[in-house]
Amino acid sequence: MTLTLTVSDEVRALAPGFTHLAIEAHGLVNGPSSEASSALLDEAARRLAARLDGRAPHEDPHMAAWRAAYTAFGSKPNRTRNSAEALARRALADGGLPRVNLLVDLYNAVSVAHLIPVGGEDLDLIQGGMRLVRATGEEDFVTVAAGEEAVEHPDSGEVVWSDGAGVTCRRWNWRQGPRTRLTGGTTSALFLLESLAPMPVADVEAAGAELAELLEKFSPGARIEVRAPESAG
Repeated sequence: MTLTLTVSDEVRALAPGFTHLAIEAHGLVNGPSSEASSALLDEAARRLAARLDGRAPHEDPHMAAWRAAYTAFGSKPNRTRNSAEALARRALADGGLPRVNLLVDLYNAVSVAHLIPVGGEDLDLIQGGMRLVRATGEEDFVTVAAGEEAVEHPDSGEVVWSDGAGVTCRRWNWRQGPRTRLTGGTTSALFLLESLAPMPVADVEAAGAELAELLEKFSPGARIEVRAPESAG
């Protein structure tokens, strides 16, 4: 069954230029990072450097739009950066991009190359549909602190993704919870690409198409559905 994704009216009002594109994939094969996925990450860093042409990631118009959105819901974008800006900064640093696992490497490479936030969720671990809402502050966000499971609560008004069991990602796309992350045992996943104006919808579609192609290449025979982009405007 296709997972339901809902964007609340409050989020639409906050960011009328918001667009998201979802890719649902089944029959995936995950595993440790490989030479091939590592090469993709290195190439993504080179593509990012060419795109920025000497600018810092936050100077890109798309990243500036995300900073404005974060500020609008009360977050400080210098402290809690959107996932694409955070990855871009790591890509340009001496240490380079982290190698996590095969599936995470693929979507991180697309995120960096296209400078767009991309997330991945294990479909088998999501409970019910997913909703993008402004939090009340009472929702549970299960995370890990000092090696132990801990429960946090988002700030009131914070934009969060949540399912029937609680928050899956805080501050829109800043920090994903471990409950639904992609692991070595993941075989079905939802990949979510998120953009704000001024990024053209065609650029979101191009990033989604590239990710779908990579998933097909690294998981031959997987069933992959690329949904049409949904805009908040």
